[in-house]
Amino acid sequence: MSVELLSLVAALDSHLQVGDFKDYCPNGLQVEASQTIKKIVTGVTASQALVDAAIAANADALLVHHGYFWKGEAQPLTGMKGRRIAALMRNNVSLIAYHLPLDAHPVLGNNQQLAEVMGWQVMGAMDSPSWPLGLVGKLAKPLLAAELAKDLKVKLGQQPLHLAGHQRPIKTLAWCTGSAEGGIYRAAELGVDAYISGEVSEQTLHAAQELGIDYFAAGHHATERYGVKALGEWIANQWAVECQFIDLHNPV
Repeated sequence: MSVELLSLVAALDSHLQVGDFKDYCPNGLQVEASQTIKKIVTGVTASQALVDAAIAANADALLVHHGYFWKGEAQPLTGMKGRRIAALMRNNVSLIAYHLPLDAHPVLGNNQQLAEVMGWQVMGAMDSPSWPLGLVGKLAKPLLAAELAKDLKVKLGQQPLHLAGHQRPIKTLAWCTGSAEGGIYRAAELGVDAYISGEVSEQTLHAAQELGIDYFAAGHHATERYGVKALGEWIANQWAVECQFIDLHNPV
């Protein structure tokens, strides 16, 4: 089976409600090449390695969470970016990317999908003017920090960095995938025991200690694998096109 590229992108734009987001990059179609899509490769970041993997898999489109044309980056198609886009165009592979809309979607989004992988019960959103993304929930049973760290390692495949803010068992938590360590301040306002994201900054240690909240940096890539994978599965169910998720390890 196949689907026309522009029809697919229009449906994805609508389903992910891209118009509701003020993002750091364009969402949707970023590189237009093949018009008839029979196979899609999905992955986290449109690196040269993933572009090459999509070409080797004979994909007509590459669907990612981290695409190109970020705010503040150089505009000329030269160097690393030029080589990536040239490879896509030469091999007739279209590039589709969704950033914040794929973080936030209530079913397919990275935050919801992380909760499903980890078995966390979603209680609501972190939503506030200062921090519009992320979810709040609770564990199936209270865990010590070392136990939660072990669970993250087992289910996500890499050791998280734990910054202790207290010694009590963890019952409630908030999370926002990717580079979202700044959400620790909103999580502390919500009174949860722990906050989980992907990356960490120097000041995060001081915030955890002074706000009395445990912080776990579980990996930007590791926490954001699941949204784009779920989106590919949704596409396959809607249009019966082949979707192959390719996970290229990234310890960050």
